[in-house]
Amino acid sequence: MDDRMMKAVLYDRYGGPDVLYVGRVPRPEPGPGEVLVKVRAFSVNGGELSARSGRLRLLLGRRFPKRVGLDFTGEVAAHGAGVTRFAPGDRVWGVLGRTSGFGSAAEYVTVPEERVGPLPDGLDPVDAAALPVATTAVTALRDKAGLRPGERLLVRGAAGGVGNAAVQLGRAYGAKVTGLARAANLGLVRELGAHEAVDHRSVRPADLGRFDVVLDTVGTDLRAFRGLLNPGGRMVTIAFDLSRPVTSLGYIACSALHGRGRVRFFSGDPRRADLDVLARHVAEGALRPVVDRVFPLEETAAAHRALEAGGVRGKYVVRVAAE
Repeated sequence: MDDRMMKAVLYDRYGGPDVLYVGRVPRPEPGPGEVLVKVRAFSVNGGELSARSGRLRLLLGRRFPKRVGLDFTGEVAAHGAGVTRFAPGDRVWGVLGRTSGFGSAAEYVTVPEERVGPLPDGLDPVDAAALPVATTAVTALRDKAGLRPGERLLVRGAAGGVGNAAVQLGRAYGAKVTGLARAANLGLVRELGAHEAVDHRSVRPADLGRFDVVLDTVGTDLRAFRGLLNPGGRMVTIAFDLSRPVTSLGYIACSALHGRGRVRFFSGDPRRADLDVLARHVAEGALRPVVDRVFPLEETAAAHRALEAGGVRGKYVVRVAAE
């Protein structure tokens, strides 16, 4: 078999999960400042679903084939000139940057050195693939919201990939955490540290009380949840309403100028320092991976289908290669 080629998950047109297939593409070579990672596992993220379905076609264009996969765990296979922190065989994890796009759903991926961190000792690489997205929760709570001990935190989508990490970290940061999730996942949300877990389908936002920080991972009904903020409260969202993108993004922008409590929107773009913080939280026992199900690489389409169906408990992870 030609070792200059590798397996990767591709799609040749926008559409549902069935457009995904495993094909063969040239194996990348690391350039200056880059590491080549042999991928062990990656997780499926909501942004990939939007990209694959065509909702982001104005940004992504119509050049095919396109790739999927945003985060990864694995081992360094080689590195380019100027790399000093990593050597072949090092166990690592990371997230591709905004300019890199998708592509970790493959046997190998090249990544700038600053996008890679050492995998915490004792952490299985398949389980660990559920965690790089937790850098988004760290940024949301620590940097964007400035969450303080004793404050009331509401996490919307508390059983999902970012949400479950936010529940764990909110508790570790000393907040009183309320998690909104499906009824079937309320036990998990409590287990992860929420002081209160509420079925999002059984209560109106107005009945939830007041909060100092609201972290939204859903993107709908932002006005209603913004109305729950105490004076001086902060709301952070990592999503917007894809059924009404212009209206939703417009509301987020206007919130900075009108009414109580600005809605801060951001898209995660983690670097080494963020991954190091994540590793420290894992080492301290404040954060653990939550894996709903593991799929083989050939069933990446099934993993996308499962995430689209809703109700995920943590993350869907795809195993690329065994250790």
